[in-house]
Amino acid sequence: MQILATREDYRLAWLAALAITIHIAESALPSPLPGVKPGLANVITVITLIRYGWGSAAWVSMLRVLAGSLLIGSFLSPTFLLSATGAVCALIALGLGKQLSGGRLGPVGYSLLAAEAHMAGQFLTAYSLFIPHPELLRIFPLLMGLALLFGLVTGTIAHAVLTRLPAELDDRSLSRP
Repeated sequence: MQILATREDYRLAWLAALAITIHIAESALPSPLPGVKPGLANVITVITLIRYGWGSAAWVSMLRVLAGSLLIGSFLSPTFLLSATGAVCALIALGLGKQLSGGRLGPVGYSLLAAEAHMAGQFLTAYSLFIPHPELLRIFPLLMGLALLFGLVTGTIAHAVLTRLPAELDDRSLSRP
């Protein structure tokens, strides 16, 4: 039995590979707070959402979390659980944001939604499963503030990429290997 890949399959694989590469590169960066990262791979998720829809963005995001954790060596660890929870929360927020706005949000709006949902999901998971200490609640506003900052940064990058990415690039760059 031969499985035939479609043009969309190649596109998703290419976008997921790009997001995984950014995810791995970002994991090597030092962080002032454990688990706090800019989330630069989310630029690819937001671009995918705007160009190809929520379903494609969900594939890219979840493939990034799964393959990225396998390559980094954090699969099924607490880090993987936090990453997967954050990604699922971000995808839910992106889906609701797209549905409720009728697709009128821009890359910065989607990035802000995703970053805040991602951080809230990770925090709730960490608090409920790993560190159920009331003192953890004291850093929640700081984490949400950092998520706002990182959402602005990734949204600005996504906007810059989208304005420079020609639509016809989609068909030329995704030829079969």
